[in-house]
Amino acid sequence: MNNSENTAIIAASKKNFQFFQESMKCRSFRLCLLYSILFFAYYSAQAQNQPDTSKLPFVIAKEKRLSEEDLKDKKEGIYVTGIPDISSDPINGIGIGAEGQIFINGKKNDPFFAYTPYRAQLNLTAVYTTKDQRELQLEFEIPYIFNTKWRLHGEIGYSVDPNQLYFGVTEKSLQPFSNNASYGDYENSLTGSKAFYNTYQQKEAVFNFIFERTFWKSKMRAFLGFELSKASYTTPLNDSSLLHKDYLAGIITGYGDVLIPIYQTGLIYDTRDLEDDPTQGSFAEIINEAAPGGLGSPFSFDKLFFHYKYFNRILPDKLKKVVFAGWVGMNYVMGNAPFFEFQDAESSEKTIEVLGGPQTLRGYVQGRFAARVVEFDDFELRCRFGQCNVFKQHFTFSGVPFFDMGGVWDSFSRISNIQNFRFSEGLGLRIGWNENTVLRFDYAISKEGNQFFFGLQQPF
Repeated sequence: MNNSENTAIIAASKKNFQFFQESMKCRSFRLCLLYSILFFAYYSAQAQNQPDTSKLPFVIAKEKRLSEEDLKDKKEGIYVTGIPDISSDPINGIGIGAEGQIFINGKKNDPFFAYTPYRAQLNLTAVYTTKDQRELQLEFEIPYIFNTKWRLHGEIGYSVDPNQLYFGVTEKSLQPFSNNASYGDYENSLTGSKAFYNTYQQKEAVFNFIFERTFWKSKMRAFLGFELSKASYTTPLNDSSLLHKDYLAGIITGYGDVLIPIYQTGLIYDTRDLEDDPTQGSFAEIINEAAPGGLGSPFSFDKLFFHYKYFNRILPDKLKKVVFAGWVGMNYVMGNAPFFEFQDAESSEKTIEVLGGPQTLRGYVQGRFAARVVEFDDFELRCRFGQCNVFKQHFTFSGVPFFDMGGVWDSFSRISNIQNFRFSEGLGLRIGWNENTVLRFDYAISKEGNQFFFGLQQPF
């Protein structure tokens, strides 16, 4: 790393702290952050002091029980994991930050110990890059809160990203770059007034809370959620940007400042043995996001998202731990939705960026393809080749070949056009840390170039 890169990293680390101070100036963000931390601290103390019992207060399906191998490696009590987040890519530049998690596992004689990845989890992310991408996010997850069938998930985030990409929200986004160029060559060709042709800035504060109720031996969950997003979407050079041109032409809405309340309802089927890094089981979810125009939203739209995940160990008696993992999903946008709602799908676990980027169709840049109908399929073979204990920390190592595909369509009547599918493939490395944390390294290849990703947790 040369001197200019070192200087850039130092500058980014200073700006990271400045961004944190800037975030704290937002009163609503500050209050939600404070209440969330106080509630999590209160629940943590209650969970640690609860008396142990010999049996569950209600029936949980045996499929939800962790394997004996995972139980042997699962830590008791409270522990913290975290890594520095140092990255470099042509879109966001050199980044520095941190991702950390607090896990509350309880004691081994707690009956929930064998049926949950944790009793509670708190996750904090702070990132700043040399190209001014900034993010501060707090998430918490509490399954079987207070030993009931209820589950609580909360997310509070503040971000500024001047490097968001927009290629359209119709099937026209499938058109290749000039002369079938790679994305890198295409980006280098954008000079002068065209330098920010596909770029826009997103500035957003978001608050999201989901309440879930389990039934049918905890295999099923119904949930109700609410999200409030206050955001601004602008472009550096209005006259020369594709986003602004589409806005002026009436092709898209949502340019400028927006405040959107969204109501979420859904149903989940879940038999995974370990939610953060499953070895067997299934996860299916259907979720509807509604922004009724009469309830404070400037838009009136619905988004329907369905996805299914499948995990299964292959020849467990003859091979080391080898897990097949598959994920398929479909998103459908209805009504007068702003353009940015075409670029992601909301799950009860996390927001899924479609289509392209670190989660779906990994060989293409994030947001590369978008339309009213999006479908994706991701497949991995997670092959464990080693494990060890270092300073009482348990680590596992897995090689992961993967294959991704996906497509977009302007309506369901056009979904038979299979030429709209795009494909990518690659190889990854996973380092498991104390069962609940996974360090992920993925290198993906597509017709438009290569991409490398590093982050926490499995892509699905």
